Amino acid sequence: MTPESLPDPIAVATAVAERLDRLGITYVIGGSFASSLHGEPRSTNDVDLVADLQTDTVDAFVGSFGAEYYASAAAAVDAVRSGGSFNIVHIPSAVKVDIFVAGADALDRERLQRRRAVRIAAGAGHVELFVDTAENTILRKLEWFRRGGESSERQWRDVIGVVRIRRPDLDHPYLRHWAVRLGVTDLLDRAFDEALREK
Repeated sequence: MTPESLPDPIAVATAVAERLDRLGITYVIGGSFASSLHGEPRSTNDVDLVADLQTDTVDAFVGSFGAEYYASAAAAVDAVRSGGSFNIVHIPSAVKVDIFVAGADALDRERLQRRRAVRIAAGAGHVELFVDTAENTILRKLEWFRRGGESSERQWRDVIGVVRIRRPDLDHPYLRHWAVRLGVTDLLDRAFDEALREK
């Protein structure tokens, strides 16, 4: 199956992932892409990805994209130096991949270590991508929810969907440990309470 025959976000995520793999760069896909796999599916034109980009690989990575992509080498280099983020946009589909450089973020490092290869159905075949675990999807989304003033209904619904569907299989000690470190224990408890009420 070629990328051109895949649904747009999956095709773009696959194109970015293949370039990272070729360069030996570890990555993990998170955000709503991951929560849709673990919980309740929802459409999105954005893909969030953490990558262990370094100064000696960033130019080759950005330079591997053709004219159908917007990719700023300067923004990518700045992100690597600061541990920040930059984006790559597939111009024909307007799908955007936000790439967060792993840097010194402890949870991002954990996410790269615990990532899982997931076979994703696409048309008559499948693709394989490295995706966040359900636990790390919950934790990062709770952190984003808090940072955003706890106002994003979409982020909250993503969390509830993953908790409700994956609750029996979740690593609860791991969730609790990182919730304490991230300062989101109250949100984790609230998410579990709400998910149980929806059963």
